[in-house]
Amino acid sequence: MEHLTIRLETENDYRAVEELTREAFWNVYKPGADEHYFVHTMRTHPDFIPELAFVLELDGEIVGNIMYTRAWLEDERGERKEILSFGPLCVAPKHQRKRLGKVLIEHSFEAARAMGYDVNINFGNPGNYVSRGFVSCKKKNVSFVVDGNFPTALLVCELVPDALDGKKWMYIPSTAADCCEDAAAVEAFDATFQKKEKAWAPSQEEFYIYSHSSVIR
Repeated sequence: MEHLTIRLETENDYRAVEELTREAFWNVYKPGADEHYFVHTMRTHPDFIPELAFVLELDGEIVGNIMYTRAWLEDERGERKEILSFGPLCVAPKHQRKRLGKVLIEHSFEAARAMGYDVNINFGNPGNYVSRGFVSCKKKNVSFVVDGNFPTALLVCELVPDALDGKKWMYIPSTAADCCEDAAAVEAFDATFQKKEKAWAPSQEEFYIYSHSSVIR
């Protein structure tokens, strides 16, 4: 697309990115959204990686963004490997289905490789990610506990082929998203935005099924 640019987020972008995140996720996974509060608090969390916080502009308007935190994998010997997890990944609703998310993922993966990272793990809807190189965590022997179950929504992408070396791994996510458990704080922050109606949507049930199921061993 013409006049499309990707650059690092600046402090002047913060509110616009939070507005975008709220619009992109409103009523998608739950009535309302808390992802914009996650974005707001993530920037001061020690696991946040500002070098991988990108915004996508179309004709000077921010229409997409991606943010990353550190995460870890622990093998059977207790040795840890630092990896990445991105999210939220946002595209403005009016610009969705135009492959802009793909552009952001590929750009940020290239930057991540240059920083020395070789694995990205996300918890999300497989339909959004399998075309971007993500596979079931079971195929890469990654679970929340060693020899544990393999959540359907836990998805793995090796940025460098064979980075996981066939070992068994336990995934240790960042605590950055724990802020969203404070419902009062989420509501107080959301009140600073234009009022929107919370509602049920089929996508909420779809994600519930993915996030509460596992791949059979």
